[in-house]
Amino acid sequence: MRMIYLSPVPWASFSQRPHHFVDWYHHQTGAPVFWIDPYPTRLPTLDDFKRKPPVAGQQNLSVPPWLQVRKPQSLPIEPLPGSAVLLKRLWHHLLREAAIFSAQGPCRVCVGKPSELALQLLALLPDSHVIYDAMDDFPAFYQGLSRSSMARRQAQLIQRVDKVLASSSPLHDKLRGMTDQIELALNACDMQGLAPVDSLDLGAKHQVLGYVGTLGRWFDWDLVIALAQANPENPIRLIGPLFTPVPRALPANIELLPECSHASAIAAMATFSVGLIPFKLNRLTASVDPIKYYEYRALGLPVISTRFGEMALRDREPCVWIVDEDADLRKVAVEALGNRSDHSAVEQFREAHRWAQRFAAIGLTQSALEKPKVSSLIRRR
Repeated sequence: MRMIYLSPVPWASFSQRPHHFVDWYHHQTGAPVFWIDPYPTRLPTLDDFKRKPPVAGQQNLSVPPWLQVRKPQSLPIEPLPGSAVLLKRLWHHLLREAAIFSAQGPCRVCVGKPSELALQLLALLPDSHVIYDAMDDFPAFYQGLSRSSMARRQAQLIQRVDKVLASSSPLHDKLRGMTDQIELALNACDMQGLAPVDSLDLGAKHQVLGYVGTLGRWFDWDLVIALAQANPENPIRLIGPLFTPVPRALPANIELLPECSHASAIAAMATFSVGLIPFKLNRLTASVDPIKYYEYRALGLPVISTRFGEMALRDREPCVWIVDEDADLRKVAVEALGNRSDHSAVEQFREAHRWAQRFAAIGLTQSALEKPKVSSLIRRR
């Protein structure tokens, strides 16, 4: 059964959950996928004009023969009342193309992000089986009118879909209040992009505490600065795009490095002794299951993290140190730096946290999805 996939991230970006989902789906079914890139679903801000486009993943610059990629024409006006009329005219050809694709055989729809386009497509295909793969708590990333608009469209979407997949336990608990057709599908790691386990250097390194990722408004600068001050002999290496100003002068042992390709980021992680996930505790991070956790652990790194989202439930996981406000940052760093993983434990972690296993475990079998639930049919009528 073919699939139309409305993605929350562009195809030409480094491989993320949506890329792995459609790849897994195609290899399970052999069916083609019609991928629709995202478009602006909020009003623009000044920061949007300052940001550089993300570094594309080399493997996603080309498109496999089983995949069609389309980018919607749009304007950043979706939250405004009445905008749907204009946007629908811009999407006329795209919606027609999607309808033709779906008419060529049994088809299902997966929505990776709530949007007016998703709602209009589902109205055009009223008998399709629909999945909402909730990668994030999307309203939490927006403000004001944009937030209320996203929350409203998410509620409308959930009423229409047959199954919701939640990428974290807190998000699962939050969305469960809106539907009982929900399953937990945590994030995972692209193991193919990692060096073989037996090639990893799991011995003593240069005692570097490292972070790879966006330095945005969720990044806890105060914690990182305090960690650097408590461990002045250990370099703290921060790699990624800087979306917010550095709040004050940084200690000499903090290194800021620019954004790089995902392959280079993985190579940089392998030089760390400890992986950091220093996120603030707020609505933005409350429902997050960070992929960097899986990447760090799949490279044999111990992890120091704050108590946010899914990480709050990992305080008893091996090689994980969760820090609170009163944590002894010197003691935490010494313990984490002294930790050593063995190759067999890393191999076991990799086997348990592959994307294919995540998606296979949630029951999206060919036979199950070809038979829409009676309750879904009744609801649509």
